[in-house]
Amino acid sequence: MKSYMLDLNSIDRVKGFVKAIEVFDGYFDLATGRYVIDAKSIMGIFSMDLSKPVEFRVLETHEKLSEIEDAIAPYIAKI
Repeated sequence: MKSYMLDLNSIDRVKGFVKAIEVFDGYFDLATGRYVIDAKSIMGIFSMDLSKPVEFRVLETHEKLSEIEDAIAPYIAKI
């Protein structure tokens, strides 16, 4: 498993993130605290507290990790 902290604090950022990640085959989660949702679920994402960075988890995929990292790069939180 590989994880990244993402900043999804606006509607446009959430839409862009889902569009970027939905092209990849695999299992991806977003987590905040004990709350975990499917990273491809726009409705699930909007049910989260997006005022703080959320953890994006790459659980299982046959895709190249570098391609996924390139796709999510604009959403990685600057901590």
